Amino acid sequence: MLLQEKFIKEIMPELQKKLGVKNPHNVPRLSKIVLNSSTGEALQNPKILDQIAKELMMITGQKPVINKAKKSIANFKLREGQPIGVSVTLRRDRMYEFFSRLVNIALPRTRDFKGLTKKAFDGHGNYTLGITEQSIFPEITADKLEKLNGMNITFVTTATNDETGRELLTSLGFPFRH
Repeated sequence: MLLQEKFIKEIMPELQKKLGVKNPHNVPRLSKIVLNSSTGEALQNPKILDQIAKELMMITGQKPVINKAKKSIANFKLREGQPIGVSVTLRRDRMYEFFSRLVNIALPRTRDFKGLTKKAFDGHGNYTLGITEQSIFPEITADKLEKLNGMNITFVTTATNDETGRELLTSLGFPFRH
């Protein structure tokens, strides 16, 4: 059973009882997952962003957007409009499929993985996770990597506070530390 079907048929009714929500439309759910990667080396060598974009595309199955600098920052030799990073926003089927692959395949492949911290919530029920190297994903072959790049993964939920967001992610199978 796919994670999305399991969420609708099994997890949503459980969460509704656990949180004491009467209306099933008020049960918190994942709205999107945003993957973001950037590097300072892109200022000297713009081809690095193409490589990062290619890797993100292999991981997510969706073409990333190249983000440009909004402001000039003299200390970093950054000019407004220069390409600086790439990002992908996943929704619906791709979001649930990526979530499932991340939790069941990629995160357990990290070295000395003991679970994720519960402190990375933003106060509105959204969770951000930093990954130091993209080689934990099985789509990326370590032999072909030129450089290890990290990424931020943000799980945006419809939860109004951190407790309900944590409850939602836990019920979906998110590996929090105890």
